[in-house]
Amino acid sequence: MWALFQEKPFDAITVQELLDRAGVARSTFYSYFRDKNDLFVSDLDEFLERIATVLVGRADAGDRVVPVRELFGHVGESRKLYVTFVASGRIHEFFDLSRAHFTRGIEARLAELPRGAKLTHQQRTALAHAFAGALVSLLSWWIDGGCVMTPAAMDELFHAMVWSAVGT
Repeated sequence: MWALFQEKPFDAITVQELLDRAGVARSTFYSYFRDKNDLFVSDLDEFLERIATVLVGRADAGDRVVPVRELFGHVGESRKLYVTFVASGRIHEFFDLSRAHFTRGIEARLAELPRGAKLTHQQRTALAHAFAGALVSLLSWWIDGGCVMTPAAMDELFHAMVWSAVGT
């Protein structure tokens, strides 16, 4: 779907084109998805869930609460897809889903890190919401600005902001 989405506007893509590209029968498609919108949201949701929680439960990940470097690297390589999201009016779905997934991932990650575990549950929840919003805002700013800073530099910037706000 994502390759097709980069070739033409989302609204111009038919379910038949998706079926042909994937080599899937119509009945199989409709047993899993209501329509192409459902497929789009399902795929996006699955990707964001994976990346938002990749650091949770990993003792070797240091003090990072979000894999910013990996996220920005992936989005930077798929910049054409981002432009397509904007042109189709679907970028807000991406941002809304991103905020929701990253809020949960950041909250879980803060709870398991020594510096974040000192916060109350309410503080972690509030900060997770704020940090997820900041992450989405930084991602938008970074792409709109031509991806000048490296993903690693964006990772450092984001996490400096996180730990400065946490204050521990």
